[in-house]
Amino acid sequence: MSRSFKIRDIEINPPLILSPMAGVTDVSFRRLIKGLGGVGLTVSEFISVEGLTRSNPKSKRQMRFYPDERPFAAQIFGGRPERMRMAAEMAEEVGADMLDVNCGCPAPKVVKHGGGSGLLKDHPRLETILREIKKTITIPLTVKIRAGFFDHTINAVETAKLAEDCGAEHIALHGRTKEQGYRGLANWDLVRQIKEVVKVPVSGSGDVTTIEGALARFAETGCDGVLIGRGAMANPWIFRQIEDTMQGREVFQPTLEDKRQLLLEYFDLLRADMPEAPAINRMKQLAGQFTRGLQGGALFRTAVYHSHSVDEILGRISEYFEAIEAGRPYFGEGAATEIVEAPELDSCEAASVAVQT
Repeated sequence: MSRSFKIRDIEINPPLILSPMAGVTDVSFRRLIKGLGGVGLTVSEFISVEGLTRSNPKSKRQMRFYPDERPFAAQIFGGRPERMRMAAEMAEEVGADMLDVNCGCPAPKVVKHGGGSGLLKDHPRLETILREIKKTITIPLTVKIRAGFFDHTINAVETAKLAEDCGAEHIALHGRTKEQGYRGLANWDLVRQIKEVVKVPVSGSGDVTTIEGALARFAETGCDGVLIGRGAMANPWIFRQIEDTMQGREVFQPTLEDKRQLLLEYFDLLRADMPEAPAINRMKQLAGQFTRGLQGGALFRTAVYHSHSVDEILGRISEYFEAIEAGRPYFGEGAATEIVEAPELDSCEAASVAVQT
């Protein structure tokens, strides 16, 4: 089951996309997951065009990427056509391989300004934005949409056809409505319906956390690609494992040492990319995700959460994996009194250490 697809002349091989998640898929996370194998396309965190076009340092940092991430798409959001056009030009100037327009984020602070899912109920505005961008950039224009704004107004097929008419060269659908948020299950039948009426490549997103789930979505919908977000946080090797299956290879199964090295590599990437304090905070946020399902994982998450320095975090990692390897119970500092479970992360809401599309 070996397959790939192209967005214009850019090959997406394998046909697996690391889905953008605010507060998660920064340059460090993308490079970590890309390096493990199986990722055909990386996408930036969604970037505010209001911040980007006003030289906001955070927004400009979010558009950074490294050559080893290619092909790379910069994703922008906003509701003002002129700002969206300017931001698209900036994405092309920094060398992004394609420009993706977010038409799916359900966050109220995004929607109230006409961006994200707000564009699903304002097709005239969406059309203006896409046409403004299309006549300005030469790199491929792609869009990510949702099933619809309200549960009773499912218009994904109409939105996809509009996007194609405006020159979009790839359409990704997250099969939930804005009203639904992240509740319930994603409607993958809409991916099949879109695939049947447009000529450009179509990919689907939502609830893919296993090899079997990804292969089933390909088979059921005929989609060109599958996006994986939160599934990659729980299992960073999921892309490689799906590709192994597609290629008929033995599926890679990470060892305990692989998991330890993953945490250390991620922390190194964070510290190389940002000051120590934010690197520690980001490590606290995601270290627990990487150790879900392991013996004593909840206690390890708590111990990391209560760490305040690089040495403390490195010490907790060392202690934890030494205990597991020796078959001993793990009791990290602070772990015996309070177990901290990180909740699910929204792809459009900035994540925090105290707390996908």
